[in-house]
Amino acid sequence: MRDRVAVVSNLVAEVNNGERLLVIEHGRRFLKVKTAHGDIGWIEDHGVIDQKVYDQFQQLAKDHEHSPVVSTGVLLDDYWLRDAPGRTSDRFYLLPENDKLQMLERASVPKSKSNQPVPVPLEKPAERAKNEEPPPPELEDYWLVRDSAGQVGWVRSRVLDEDVPDAIAGLGEGQKIVGAYVLRTVTDPDANVPGNQVPEYVTVLAPWKDGLPYDFDQVRVFTWNVKKHRYETAYRERNIAGYLPVTVSQQQFGNQQEPVFSYRVASGEAVAVDPETGSVRPANTVTESFHMEGVIVRRIGEEPRVRTASSGAAPQGREKGRRRGHG
Repeated sequence: MRDRVAVVSNLVAEVNNGERLLVIEHGRRFLKVKTAHGDIGWIEDHGVIDQKVYDQFQQLAKDHEHSPVVSTGVLLDDYWLRDAPGRTSDRFYLLPENDKLQMLERASVPKSKSNQPVPVPLEKPAERAKNEEPPPPELEDYWLVRDSAGQVGWVRSRVLDEDVPDAIAGLGEGQKIVGAYVLRTVTDPDANVPGNQVPEYVTVLAPWKDGLPYDFDQVRVFTWNVKKHRYETAYRERNIAGYLPVTVSQQQFGNQQEPVFSYRVASGEAVAVDPETGSVRPANTVTESFHMEGVIVRRIGEEPRVRTASSGAAPQGREKGRRRGHG
């Protein structure tokens, strides 16, 4: 805070993110405020929020205090938590670079027009037909996240990197690994990992593109080959409209405890739009569950009757119980 609004001014006090201030006077672009310690000075108005916005953040944290974590991520740069997806929403908490966050929900919203490039025509464009619809707006993704202090808000997807284990991070084959979940561990005396216990994973992947009507379109299970000391694909499912979260558990099959994983897929083309965030989700989904027998992945229950991938995706394909090396 400064003692006056001028080119030359003196620092009178420092205030921290989240500190409560009493507004004494409104200037053109500055506010005269008083701290809880009695310090008085001027601060830029874009550096503070009013009580109403603060209450919105408090309510957001309360509403999602127990929301399930669908994945985890790491911030690539300092970023402000926002109270809604979009670049024009109110912001409050400043999160530091490399902060680890719990990812709760994804939303796709139209990109702010001020941030979209304006195309320069090379020649005079033809007149638009009367019945021709304008092109759809460019979308960008936001994630609702929760930090270690329990603060909740929205961050832009492009500043958040999914927290994927280094050992499998390069096995995406051009797709983004949205989530990686440990199924079990196997013992490899020659593996350079703690306790020689190597984790095996179920992963979900998606194209590097914002605005997708699904969270992932591919599932892959990576198992560890103890003879060749490398990960291999035990199961792959492509061209699905899948939705987080992915759940993993251990269940009894005969005399054996085996890993089980489940996820939801769209069961039709109908969609539902969240009026607050603009996130699009299928109106109907079915849950698919699988269990592992050794390195073989088997479906639990019958094949769902309806299996429609969103947004014109190709009919689904599946590769079961096949082990293929990655090099």
